[in-house]
Amino acid sequence: MARIFSGIQPSGELHIGNYLGAVKNWVQLQATHPGAIYCVVDYHAITGAYDPAVLRARRWGMAKSLLAAGIDPVLSALFMQSDVPEHTELSWIFTTITPLGDLERQTQFKDKSSKMESIPAGLLMYPVLQSADILLYRADRVPVGEDQIQHLELARDTARKWNAKFGVEYFPEPKPLLTPARRIMGLDGNAKMSKSLGNTIGLLESDEEIWQKLRPAVTDPQRVRKSDPGRPDVCNIYQLHKAFSVESTQEHVAEQCRTAGWGCMDCKKVLLEGMVQELTPIRRRSEALDAEPARVLDALADGARAARGIAQETLGEVREVMGLNAVAVPTG
Repeated sequence: MARIFSGIQPSGELHIGNYLGAVKNWVQLQATHPGAIYCVVDYHAITGAYDPAVLRARRWGMAKSLLAAGIDPVLSALFMQSDVPEHTELSWIFTTITPLGDLERQTQFKDKSSKMESIPAGLLMYPVLQSADILLYRADRVPVGEDQIQHLELARDTARKWNAKFGVEYFPEPKPLLTPARRIMGLDGNAKMSKSLGNTIGLLESDEEIWQKLRPAVTDPQRVRKSDPGRPDVCNIYQLHKAFSVESTQEHVAEQCRTAGWGCMDCKKVLLEGMVQELTPIRRRSEALDAEPARVLDALADGARAARGIAQETLGEVREVMGLNAVAVPTG
């Protein structure tokens, strides 16, 4: 059976964008791929300026949210990247075979570095660590969004280069497992849902908080009056219906939109019902974890223990192949 690995930055509690774009798929995959490995990639979160106290809070918030969303420590290994030091050791090994030009051509590096006066080396090396994250567990399937395919291709290329250099077929070339959810746009309709842009709905927000954000959310820009027929396929709210409403409701919403039978506010009220139905159990599980924080800590400790077992085996075999495993008197 294919081994699944994926990671997520510790941005605090989940919002519906990263829930629909990644985590909901993770929950489903762990049922079909027991032993899936899911990692909170906190080393990736320190490539720029940050507040250590904020990072601690965000690491906790993300771990708790993942468990509340349905990640099951019995089926999956969930852990903090920094609790498995082999990630950074393998990353250093991979820097020795990764051409500088490959890193400088990475789209995210070009975009982010163009806005910086002083570029940290960690931003450039970020994809090498990402390759190490995946290959450390010899994962052959990686659930990703379309925006991460370029980084995954670097991991595939790294596996090929290392295998060829040392004459072994050790690292698999990981294949993308594209998440079924389309790119989730923010409530402003202008950009991908992101906390930094303030266009998100938190996974743990109350019904009233969700409604206060849905009410002014952008819909079809051509629908100015209630009597104007709408275009469901270009309406951001309708895309959320596809994620939270059953198929019969989706069809009814689309028909009411096209015929101007409903106004946008009617559409949003029905969406709220679907969101509340799916998100309320997650919120309740989060509240239970707040009451028993040891459950989160135990899950992370168990996950790190399982991950280290695989990681140490990988590094032992890598060192052996590379001549780094032990000091020995040369022969011949």
